[in-house]
Amino acid sequence: MHFVSQFVENAFHVDLAAVFFGNTLAGYIDAFALFIVSFVVFRALQWVLLKRLAMLAKKTKTDIDDTLIKIVRSLRPAFYYFASFYIAFLALSLPALLESVLNGVLIAWIAAQIVIALHILIDYMLERRARKEEGDSKAAYRFLSNIAKWVLWVVAVLMVLSNLGINVTSLIAGLGIGGIAVALAAQNVLGDLFSSFAIYFDKPFVIGDFIMVGEHSGTVEKIGIKTTRIRALQGEEIVISNQELTSTRIQNLRKMEERRVAFNFGVLYETPIEKVRAIEGMVKNIFESLESVKGVRLDRVHLKSLGASSLDFEVVYYLETKEYLPFMDVQQEIHFKLLEAFEKEGIGFAYPTQTIHLAKS
Repeated sequence: MHFVSQFVENAFHVDLAAVFFGNTLAGYIDAFALFIVSFVVFRALQWVLLKRLAMLAKKTKTDIDDTLIKIVRSLRPAFYYFASFYIAFLALSLPALLESVLNGVLIAWIAAQIVIALHILIDYMLERRARKEEGDSKAAYRFLSNIAKWVLWVVAVLMVLSNLGINVTSLIAGLGIGGIAVALAAQNVLGDLFSSFAIYFDKPFVIGDFIMVGEHSGTVEKIGIKTTRIRALQGEEIVISNQELTSTRIQNLRKMEERRVAFNFGVLYETPIEKVRAIEGMVKNIFESLESVKGVRLDRVHLKSLGASSLDFEVVYYLETKEYLPFMDVQQEIHFKLLEAFEKEGIGFAYPTQTIHLAKS
């Protein structure tokens, strides 16, 4: 940039050999010219990149180019000003302290810009994944995004300190020991936290599912960071820790493709054998009348056992519904038809009886 100072000297007849703060006036003029050129180049490069990426975004269906545009736009004019200022000062003789300060600010600013760019990429990837999810899963992705961003900032700060000549080994060791202490003190909370991630991503159930956990059952209303809330059939809210949910057996009734139902009934021992044999056909006729309307499929009918006071039958059938109310409607209809058929044939249902024989001595 010496031609700029020469032009000024010839045009204005100024003595550029004069020294101020260790640098000639010509050096300051050249540094200023370098600042202007650097800033213009940075801005022009950003403008060209944005123009090209915008044209590319119109031609492609993917949204990754929109993310790249956000990253380029995150470079604000303030960063260009400082970068140009730094390049300009390289042409001057500076005190060691001032040079160290400028180097530190530049390293910190570059690290911050890298972290911001990574933030945008993390948001893009997690938002793309969250679009496929429902309910509180989006909150889990946001929480993960925040954790990742905090980790990036911590790493960036440590790298900046290391580049400034500060020994960060003891600091990292201290953070590690502190992290272990915090983890031990809050292990139950962390256990629930990681269990919530397992629920969000493994999806043993989602909001709206009807689940059974031990002696509790109900519809899932909310999956939180620490607890899951279930609305029981009686109306009360059941709050269960996520750690307990991931460490026990869960029955998810909503994921049933069809419901298997088994029920038993007993008839009197006094029932004639031909009528006992006819019971299987009677039950099959009942299910044939329901099959086309209710989506019912009979599996089997058997005389299961000769009980203490009855001939015990077992019936197994399948029902194409996940809901409890339609199942109870079908079960009720089967019972009514069974009562009607047995009444017509004169077959009596058994009930517990006990016969006492007295012997004369």
